Amino acid sequence: MSTKSLRKSIHHQLHRSLRDTLIKARKDLGWSQRDLADQLDITHSTIGKIETGDRRLDVVEFYEYTKALKLVPSETLFLLFHEYNKLEGPNDRSIF
Repeated sequence: MSTKSLRKSIHHQLHRSLRDTLIKARKDLGWSQRDLADQLDITHSTIGKIETGDRRLDVVEFYEYTKALKLVPSETLFLLFHEYNKLEGPNDRSIF
């Protein structure tokens, strides 16, 4: 049995890339954190915590968050994993 931890640090490159993608999508819409928070009916401080990595999104929250940003959730993940795997090289195709 593998002893690898499933939960990676918020400082992991994959997590940083996800946050960067979400921030870019918000800014591309010309929205402030408060604008996005209003769309999601949450506090703007929650958006700030998500964007700094102080708070993670669960899968349902990720779906709602990306939809609010007019992104396709599955495509967002596919592109994120594709870019990450390119950085890792051909010998390490695992995202964990």
